[in-house]
Amino acid sequence: AQQGHVREKTYGKQKIYFADQEQLPAASDAELRELDGAIADRSARLQALQQSCRHMEAELKDLNSSMTTPEMAKEVEVLRKDCASYTEKVERIKSATNHVTPEEKEKVCREQQLYRREWRRRKRMATELLDAILEGYPKSKKQFFEEVGIETDEDHGVTLPAAV
Repeated sequence: AQQGHVREKTYGKQKIYFADQEQLPAASDAELRELDGAIADRSARLQALQQSCRHMEAELKDLNSSMTTPEMAKEVEVLRKDCASYTEKVERIKSATNHVTPEEKEKVCREQQLYRREWRRRKRMATELLDAILEGYPKSKKQFFEEVGIETDEDHGVTLPAAV
């Protein structure tokens, strides 16, 4: 600092030393423009490299999340086995001789409709009869069913089948 190479500044109890810039050669305007151009070129290059890096990282992430060749080979083998078993199943179904004819299907549907209708009719009759008995019965419906031993469809979780 005494020789003039370094300057000293005092801030309270602290002293800061820094190079004396007056002794450094001053840059010309041409040199400053050249340095600014170099900075702009390097900034553009940095941006391009960062973009390239992001693109490569995304590609690496995609590649890491995709299946490897041995895994794909195993998957293809599993799918081929599944395909073969499904093809065999289709062939068995096609070659089966126990197909249901439309007439048989119609007959079964008619019978199911008849039985469903009869079930509703009988259930309605039983409900009306039990309601008539319960009008004069002093206890609850549930107690009456327990005493007589009546089991309802609802007790067993049975529901009337839907129409086909």
